[in-house]
Amino acid sequence: QVQLVESGGGLVQPGGSLRLACAASRNIFSFYAMGWYRQAPGKQRELVATFTDGGSTNYADSVKGRSTISRDNAKNTMYLQMNSLKPEDTAVYYCNARHPFTSQDYWGQGTQVTVSS
Repeated sequence: QVQLVESGGGLVQPGGSLRLACAASRNIFSFYAMGWYRQAPGKQRELVATFTDGGSTNYADSVKGRSTISRDNAKNTMYLQMNSLKPEDTAVYYCNARHPFTSQDYWGQGTQVTVSS
């Protein structure tokens, strides 16, 4: 079983920055596929950023150049640094861990990000 807890969301003005964190209950980052997703009101959940095989990264076009996904294996924590935030970035952001063999998905409870003046 994997437990994920997100933190770091909040209200920020357009152009501002936030760093989201995802703490895992145990050391999974070297085995599970990890990523960040978001869901805006009335919309489907969408990929924001993920680690790919080999440790490289993949970003949605909408956040590319403005966001950085990273992880600290020693702290069992994954991060999403978001800069130059826009109102359209407003959503609940979720941390995801996917088992590489079974494709079992684990999700955190989500953290709200609101970009508004």
